[in-house]
Amino acid sequence: MEFVGFTLRNNLFVAPMAGVTDRPFRQLCKKMGAGLAVSEMVTSNSLLYGSAKTQRRANHDGEVAPISVQIAGADPRMMADAARHNVERGAQIIDINMGCPAKKICNVMAGSALLRDEVLVGRILAAVVAAVPETPVTLKIRTGWDKGSRNALRILGIAEQSGIRALAVHGRTRACGYTGHAEYETIAAVKAAARIPIIANGDITSPEKARHVLDVTGADAVMIGRAAQGRPWLFREIEHYLRTGTRLPPPRVEEIHAVLLAHLEDLYAFYGVDTGVRVARKHISWYTRGLVGSAVFRHRMNQLPDIAQQRNAVNDFFYRLAEHDERLSYQESSGENDNEADNEPGGLAA
Repeated sequence: MEFVGFTLRNNLFVAPMAGVTDRPFRQLCKKMGAGLAVSEMVTSNSLLYGSAKTQRRANHDGEVAPISVQIAGADPRMMADAARHNVERGAQIIDINMGCPAKKICNVMAGSALLRDEVLVGRILAAVVAAVPETPVTLKIRTGWDKGSRNALRILGIAEQSGIRALAVHGRTRACGYTGHAEYETIAAVKAAARIPIIANGDITSPEKARHVLDVTGADAVMIGRAAQGRPWLFREIEHYLRTGTRLPPPRVEEIHAVLLAHLEDLYAFYGVDTGVRVARKHISWYTRGLVGSAVFRHRMNQLPDIAQQRNAVNDFFYRLAEHDERLSYQESSGENDNEADNEPGGLAA
């Protein structure tokens, strides 16, 4: 796919999720089939640039291009400065967050709260585009603040006039949160009116659903969030299905065992021992949810205090799982039908 000046492997994008799409996860998703992975949102507050969390979110060492960094804030000047700051540190695409529904973001008039002030939207977009004229700027939104004030089409017009190169639309209003079903008809209307690429986001949990969303919206790409947590191979499954119309068999237990172990090592190296162990717990839980014996395993895993015990517990779990079946087999609700969340698991870098 040709996208804002880059040639991508495909049109499957990883949604930005705070506390999830760190560098190890982005690299893994790209390795397992994603065409683009957008970073966790980074603050536009320069006072926080030196914090450990913000510096980690701006760490792109060894990351496969293109490097897309999402920034969040409500002040045009600060957003412009943040764009320049991140481009100087390796960002090749700047993405602007106007889609996050989290209260702590909306309470400071950032994220999807900006959709209530179209004049400010235009000022922010124009300021960021002007600040990094050699770098493509993209935008992520919801369909509006609430069902009575859907304004995605007007935001599209503002974005195009401001020089935004692509628009991702989560098919819900801010008021909807992650309840109900994504409004694919709204995304289709945006695509029909657009002169820039449109990325559809929301409820894409399977290869068949990805095909359906592309067909009904006409979108240029799809963006996948929570469905990829603990299942980064979903991207290769969708890629294969879109190309052939057939499903890949479930991955072998031994392969996913190795993928998880490698992911854990990346997390330990990236965050350090103490934070790495804590961050690893949620990923281990996502990888194992729905698998035989996982409920008891996850409860015990959350009590383990160090790397060695985590590794041993993961090994024991997957060795037992391989005795049951050579391929992954979900025996209970695995949460795969959860609505996607962009930045829901965490908050703004501090």
